[in-house]
Amino acid sequence: MRLRDTFSLALRSISANRLRAGLTISIIAFGIMALVGILTAIDSIKSSIFSSFASMGANGFSIRNREMRLHMGGPDGATRSSNNKRKKVRTSNQNKVITFQEAMAFKEKFAFPATVSVSFRAGGNMTVYKDDKKTNPNVQVVGGDENYLGLSNFELTIGRNFNKADIESGRNVAVLGSDVAKKLYGDHPERALNDNIRIGNVRYRVIGLLKAKGRSSMMSSDNIVITTVTSTRRVFNRPWASYQVNVNVDDVKQVEAAMGEATGVFRIIRKMNINEENNFYMSRSDSIAEMLFRQLGMVTAGAAIIGIITLFGSAIGLMNIMLVSVAERTREIGVNKAMGATSPAIRQQFVFEAIIISVMGGLLGVILGMMAGNVISLLLGTGFIVPWLWISGGIALCALVGLISGIYPAIKASRLDPIVALRYE
Repeated sequence: MRLRDTFSLALRSISANRLRAGLTISIIAFGIMALVGILTAIDSIKSSIFSSFASMGANGFSIRNREMRLHMGGPDGATRSSNNKRKKVRTSNQNKVITFQEAMAFKEKFAFPATVSVSFRAGGNMTVYKDDKKTNPNVQVVGGDENYLGLSNFELTIGRNFNKADIESGRNVAVLGSDVAKKLYGDHPERALNDNIRIGNVRYRVIGLLKAKGRSSMMSSDNIVITTVTSTRRVFNRPWASYQVNVNVDDVKQVEAAMGEATGVFRIIRKMNINEENNFYMSRSDSIAEMLFRQLGMVTAGAAIIGIITLFGSAIGLMNIMLVSVAERTREIGVNKAMGATSPAIRQQFVFEAIIISVMGGLLGVILGMMAGNVISLLLGTGFIVPWLWISGGIALCALVGLISGIYPAIKASRLDPIVALRYE
């Protein structure tokens, strides 16, 4: 019997037992749908994270007084070497704030080919007023210098950036995010230019409007008011206020060298002893995204384990159904053997049946999983994702499951005595 004939017999047998085959296909499809759906959703989340943090650039880093952590665990990639012994830090120096004077001194003394910006986050729950109109109490107010807009990837639609006179004098001038401008000025946000707004009891003259960045799953950069760092220092000064230094290196290949140089300069500014560990933290701009990717990698591994367990259960179910099929079709097997079908041909037929059922379940599961996973893409506003790696891997895995599940029933069917099989009722 030719291979094509054996394959044709397998298809006809599956077609003749549609209910049984359909239930088996559904079980396998569910396992693959869960696996591909979760992995597609993770790819969507990764794409959203990449879009959110791409604006920070791979050639930048920041200096903070505290180690920044995410709730899901792990530091954000401080520059501490993992093979160095941990040095002691005086209690008085732990989480020591970065003062305005220290930040400005670093900006002046850092001679590396890079752009340095000093900023201060005044608050994230501010209300901005314009006459009888006001925003929700969720506006970010940030103080920056003349380099802050460029390093934070903000673009102006109209107006101007801060100049040296604004920074030195601490003028109450501000640049509005698009959400704030629309909230206060409606369909004519351009009217905000050179107009006055109020934050608390302090009035600011608007000198520019920011281009909308759009809203992502990670952050909104349009609900913001940026003023000068010297103005926020005067208006929002707090005893434990800490400033942040952002550095953008001209050559991405020199980031590590720049971070090493910055460490040395800032240690001198902070008057630290040679045997004392840094009481400040440096992190690359893309380190948060990298950490999130690592966490998502753990989720991916978990999803793969769940999918494999589901497929293992499907394999057991498929093998059980194939064994039942052998018992039900004993007479059919006897007739085929009596007509000249060899034991290898019988084995091939049952193996083909198992593989066809498994692959059909895999194809259905891949389609359903891709559709389910891209619901997340739709919610996050990312593009439609076709996870070719997971699709091909899932189908190959299903074929392997079918092969393994069909071998034992196929061997059992091929060993039936045709005389005994023909007498079977």
